[in-house]
Amino acid sequence: MQEIFDAAIIGMGPGGEVVADRLITAGKKVIVFESELIGGECAYWACIPSKTILRGTELKVETERTAGASPIRLDWPKARDYRDYMARHLDDSAQAKGYEKRGAMLVRARASIAGPGRILADGIEYLSHHIVIATGTVPQAPEFLGVEQIAAWGNREVYTLKELPESAAIIGGGAVALETASFLAGFGVKVTLLNRSGHLLGREEPEVAALAEGYLREAGVDVRMNAAVASGRREGASSVLVLGDGSEVTVDAAIFATGRRPRTEAMGIAQAGGLLDAKGNVQVDEHCWAAEGLWAVGDVTGIMPFTHVAKYQGRVVADCILGKEREAAYGGIPRVVFTNPEIAAVGLTRAQADALDIEHESVRVNLPEAIARPWTYEENPRGDLSILIDRQRRVMIGAWAVAPQAGEWIHQAALAIRAHIPLSILREQVAQFPSYNEAYLVALERLEGPR
Repeated sequence: MQEIFDAAIIGMGPGGEVVADRLITAGKKVIVFESELIGGECAYWACIPSKTILRGTELKVETERTAGASPIRLDWPKARDYRDYMARHLDDSAQAKGYEKRGAMLVRARASIAGPGRILADGIEYLSHHIVIATGTVPQAPEFLGVEQIAAWGNREVYTLKELPESAAIIGGGAVALETASFLAGFGVKVTLLNRSGHLLGREEPEVAALAEGYLREAGVDVRMNAAVASGRREGASSVLVLGDGSEVTVDAAIFATGRRPRTEAMGIAQAGGLLDAKGNVQVDEHCWAAEGLWAVGDVTGIMPFTHVAKYQGRVVADCILGKEREAAYGGIPRVVFTNPEIAAVGLTRAQADALDIEHESVRVNLPEAIARPWTYEENPRGDLSILIDRQRRVMIGAWAVAPQAGEWIHQAALAIRAHIPLSILREQVAQFPSYNEAYLVALERLEGPR
């Protein structure tokens, strides 16, 4: 009789790993399929290497702005070597041995679904009571005349670089584009950022976009708005990008940060009763359930393309498979761009609140004008915070901060939004002095006035 597994996980990125770990720990018989590296895009070519390499550029700016500190010189070979260490030198053998030691079966092949509870990989069929799709996304590069002629890179090429280019054009205006620009400019690369729209970070408030643009320019990045690439060509070792207005940008490499699409092609998801939306995302309910015995987690669901969301969904799915009723909720999940200073946001924007017919009010606080911490942190301090409240329910529904370490202290707003903490309770919070968290109290008092 053919062996039947309790759960099969297709794709072992962060979300898939969480599902596998929790089910194995619970004593379930698990089989996992991974055609590349256990850990996925995040561990080897995205989150981990990018944040590792950005730390040096962050420190460089901090020492330049800190009283009494001497500016530092970045050492690319050392930074590169530590990046490679953090990315496990693109070697997942230790992870593979770990899963096998814990009793899971690992199949090194691209898998597809042949029917309910049936998975095909390398011509072999496997049976499982539950199938979890965690295959993530792949880059979606723009198409234009001559694109095949230029030196075109994606995140994998950028975050495995051995030698830095002298110049680069980054096409895009989202988080990946901004972080890549910060990294390269920090290491002395001449960077041109080409954004086809009129502002960066399209999902965020206009004020956030304006601040981000200003800080990028301050860091030496040539930021160009409404700059769509019409064509490209090769001239010797250089790549030439021709923009819609006829101007040209000549660089060593063109880096595409223009979005990603779900990796669901030819997977046979419909064979198990699953549905895809128009973009190819697996449609799931509040349990991340796609069909009987079929689940999906992470970017492939198209809900929120963040590693922390994939891991959260992984916990939800594992608990549901184990018989624990659990639903995923997406309010109060932070969004962080690791530029300098950091850009952090959570909850709704004003436009989103308008679309939901929520009566709202917002206030913006310039941190150096309001609290002491920015002055103790750096000379010529920077930073802004804004909160958005529901005027009827008297709760916070959105917030953003562009300031040092904003990715750490945005979580106070994230918890307030997720738990629907009343403003009256938030006003009673006693923040450490001096800290950036004090700015929340300033914002709340400006909204509600003194007692």
